[in-house]
Amino acid sequence: MERLEKCKVSDICGGCQLQHLDYKQQLELKQQRIERLFSKIKKVEPIIGCDNPYHYRNKVQMAFSSYKKRVICGNYVESTHEIVEIKNCQIADEKANDIINTIKKLVNSFHISTFDENRFSGCLRHVMVRLSKTTNEIMVILVTGSFTIPYKKDFIGQLISIHPEITTIIQCVNNKRTSMVLSDRFNNLYGKGYIEDKLNGLTFRISPSAFYQVNSNQTPILYNKAIDLAQLNKDDIVIDAYCGTGTIGLSLAKKVKEVYGVEINQQAIRDAKINSKINKIENAYFVSADAGKYLTQLTQKRSKVDVVIMDPPRSGADEKFLRSFVGLKPKKIVYISCNPLTQKQNLYYLLKDELFSDYQLFNIYENFINKIELDEIDNDEDLSVVCAIKEFL
Repeated sequence: MERLEKCKVSDICGGCQLQHLDYKQQLELKQQRIERLFSKIKKVEPIIGCDNPYHYRNKVQMAFSSYKKRVICGNYVESTHEIVEIKNCQIADEKANDIINTIKKLVNSFHISTFDENRFSGCLRHVMVRLSKTTNEIMVILVTGSFTIPYKKDFIGQLISIHPEITTIIQCVNNKRTSMVLSDRFNNLYGKGYIEDKLNGLTFRISPSAFYQVNSNQTPILYNKAIDLAQLNKDDIVIDAYCGTGTIGLSLAKKVKEVYGVEINQQAIRDAKINSKINKIENAYFVSADAGKYLTQLTQKRSKVDVVIMDPPRSGADEKFLRSFVGLKPKKIVYISCNPLTQKQNLYYLLKDELFSDYQLFNIYENFINKIELDEIDNDEDLSVVCAIKEFL
């Protein structure tokens, strides 16, 4: 593994917290922190690191602004909207870095305005690049504060001429006072409006706002570990909670009787249904709903559920979702988390409450995927942890 020169902005950039350490030190620090966090619950297995921790992100977003009449782009200083200019992010895919640098030059040459957070006016606010290393498809999302992009046709033409590998370009209009990068207003400017990626032998459609793990090399390791921990059989009925585009549920569908995916994001569910058709999987069903409400409804119907696999957002699962396990009584619960702090809170709730006295935690894998989910990071616990909870038999 080649050791890159120390990141010049790691001390102030809000994107990473551990780039001042070499990778071995990063892994050791994460192992120590997770062991400390879960020490009173269960032994933590050794961390599983990347073969190469550089330029792995398949989703890269940078904010745009102007400084002294010059266009700049980069990440925000942590907890601010002050931009740290970045020309070559060490964890971003190199092709994504190149495309964003080209867009910065074109914005300058076409005199397209950048968004001013203080005046709340201007055009280009963010650029997001999403790509697949298996299909080589590339999506560029131009997030604008206005509906109009000056010289749009010529701008898009120039960008495609310089980077013919781009397969789709989408405009996302976000003119609200919000910390969210994307809105729900998309306008397809070029190509089919989505990209596809291959994972675990399956093909997945990725729309602009769909959640998809950002580390392509480590994602199969994470998912396969979760599936192994679930100890599935052909008669099992599985709930894939917070399912996104259905990546986990579809990856295990051939091993079980039925899979039911639930996700509140409607576009993600549309993608999940398309993904099941693309892959000719007929025993997977997807519902757009709040996961807690959906599982509560299953409890009221006395539905049979053998395994629940959950991959909630950084905020963790809410009490309604967790308490639904009392009625469902799944034999196993596999919990994947990109925020070990909220995962610990959820585990304590499940393992300490007398309602769950029939369950025990039987394994924690600090899985361990280095920086697998860097979006909206608010601390340096930037890894995924997967554990399994098993009913006493």
